[in-house]
Amino acid sequence: MKSRRSFLKETAFASAGVFILPELIRIPESAPELKKVGVQLYSVRKEMMADAVGTLKKLGQIGYQEIESAQSEKGNYYGLEPKEIKKILKDQGMTLRSGHTHIDKNWQKSIDEASEAGQEYIICSVLPSPGQTVTNYQKSADMFNQAGEQCKKSGIMFGYHNHSSEYDTVDGKVLYDVLLDNTNPGLVHMEMDLGWVIAAGKDPLAYFSKYPGRFPLWHLKDMSLTEKKSVEFGKGGVDIIGLMKQAKQAGMKYYFIEQEEYAVTAFDSLEYDYNWLADHWKV
Repeated sequence: MKSRRSFLKETAFASAGVFILPELIRIPESAPELKKVGVQLYSVRKEMMADAVGTLKKLGQIGYQEIESAQSEKGNYYGLEPKEIKKILKDQGMTLRSGHTHIDKNWQKSIDEASEAGQEYIICSVLPSPGQTVTNYQKSADMFNQAGEQCKKSGIMFGYHNHSSEYDTVDGKVLYDVLLDNTNPGLVHMEMDLGWVIAAGKDPLAYFSKYPGRFPLWHLKDMSLTEKKSVEFGKGGVDIIGLMKQAKQAGMKYYFIEQEEYAVTAFDSLEYDYNWLADHWKV
């Protein structure tokens, strides 16, 4: 991967009652080096829809190596076929690690495509049924356990990505905790969106401590805590480096920068984020 300096030189970012068994939770012996910077393609959603191949190449030129896709009107890979995006990324020295989709009528097709694309993870980005109730979250947990079993048969790991609504408290219970307490850690892997956790008034570190090893994927973003929107790294209220230092306890394997809003353009923001991380972390 290109460091910030080399880049600048060349160019002038189960059911209710399931218990969390310690033996099912694997925490890395040491924190990963975290040198391979990932990006969630939702950050460049308009650019991917207009020119998927060109956009992926630009991300590679910035220095991104790990990719997470997102479902769009053109399918799970912005109009590209699974083997096609796999080859394009491989030719650029990049890897498709994960992809967002929904548990819907095309769920099995999404699993098959993820396997064909060579993904390690497939991530559900919304609850399979709407409803901010404890009962619905328990029902969703059951569906996630089943989805995890389905994915396991195809050699893929299943996960869930949060927003802020999962941290609502209903009947004295935080809904996100209902998911964690009622899913099998061996089948359901959490992708924590750090920005939305903090925007919801919760502490990711408390979750890493209470549920160690359960968060192998992260969405790394900074947030304006007053406006509740995505901002470039270092411009918001998220202690990015402090969180990165707790990667081992979280069980984090991969992180994907996600930039939802931009000061200028998506590429400008992602380049800024990459360079900021290069200056402040071990990139």
